[in-house]
Amino acid sequence: MVSLIIHLVLGIATLALIVKANPAIFARYTSGRQVTKLELFYYVVGIASVVLGYYFNHQFVAEYAPAGGHNPIWGPGSWAEFIALGYDNPAASSASQDYTIMSLLIFPVFAVVDGRRRGIKHAWLYCGFILFASSAFAWAFYLATVERQRRHQHATVPAPAA
Repeated sequence: MVSLIIHLVLGIATLALIVKANPAIFARYTSGRQVTKLELFYYVVGIASVVLGYYFNHQFVAEYAPAGGHNPIWGPGSWAEFIALGYDNPAASSASQDYTIMSLLIFPVFAVVDGRRRGIKHAWLYCGFILFASSAFAWAFYLATVERQRRHQHATVPAPAA
């Protein structure tokens, strides 16, 4: 269970680093709503994915880890066993390979390239959420960041003359 708490703390630290590195994006709006319905949707879905993930991860550790402590990297109840069980049958393997490719190849490249194009500082930090929270949270928080940035940019552009 200690490893789950460490992951949670590292996820919160990653979130804090992203917000601190991008103060203009996460600044309060001078007028209007602070959070749009779209941002709220991303936040709610992302947080729900973390809560569900930690629930199932806790169940995994409680069920598979030996009493009295265990090695969180190798052996029963470990990260290695967790990954291996994701490939335990063809159905699980199909889903796991899809999540693995999305999480370890597509999202990191997308976040880094798109983040540079948009001026999001340290966009590679979003990949930390894949390790410490969930792939869905990484995508959701990145998309919420893009939405916040879009709104800030739209607020600073003068309205066209009539």
